[in-house]
Amino acid sequence: MRIKLAPGLIPAVLFAVAALPVFAQTSPAASQGGVPVVIGVGMSYFSPDWGPGRRMVGVSAWVDLFPRGLPRKLDGLGIEAAGHAMDFGVTSDVPPNLRQDTGEGGVIYAWNRYRNFRPYAKFLVGLGSIDFPRVGTYSHDKFLVTDPAGGAEYRVWQHVWIRGNYEYQYWHHTFGPHDLNPNGVTIGASYDFRPIRNE
Repeated sequence: MRIKLAPGLIPAVLFAVAALPVFAQTSPAASQGGVPVVIGVGMSYFSPDWGPGRRMVGVSAWVDLFPRGLPRKLDGLGIEAAGHAMDFGVTSDVPPNLRQDTGEGGVIYAWNRYRNFRPYAKFLVGLGSIDFPRVGTYSHDKFLVTDPAGGAEYRVWQHVWIRGNYEYQYWHHTFGPHDLNPNGVTIGASYDFRPIRNE
């Protein structure tokens, strides 16, 4: 399914995601022992699904919001906004103008049973923007993306966590009836504004 939107939409989504924690820090909840927000950045290593063996490196960012007051069984349920900018070819056969960007949002569930280790699963939906080798005047398009993913975070100091994430994206009906499936890993760091768990 093709989606035609303004060219500046992806950067605008990423800017809004980055600005979220600024507003969260100024809320009254900060005086109650932190805000229920986790922010992070990382480096991603992906197969762009554009020819066998090709790999790309990019930058990723995410913001997680975990609402307070949920029933105990739902502790760890939240929403995530995330973005990827995959634009560095690391194998010689990656076309120099190949670039894949995504802006997504959806649900995340983090298992908060342990103090310093936090596995999670998530499902995001959003937009993918791709630049590719020119075919006539056609070298850019946007598509609907769905993205199941999972991983774990490990606390390394106070509110700082290291995140390892794997995801498998579905760029729906890319250039015909088939999906494009970029997939790979992200390694990064998160800052959790919530109070430190003592158990």
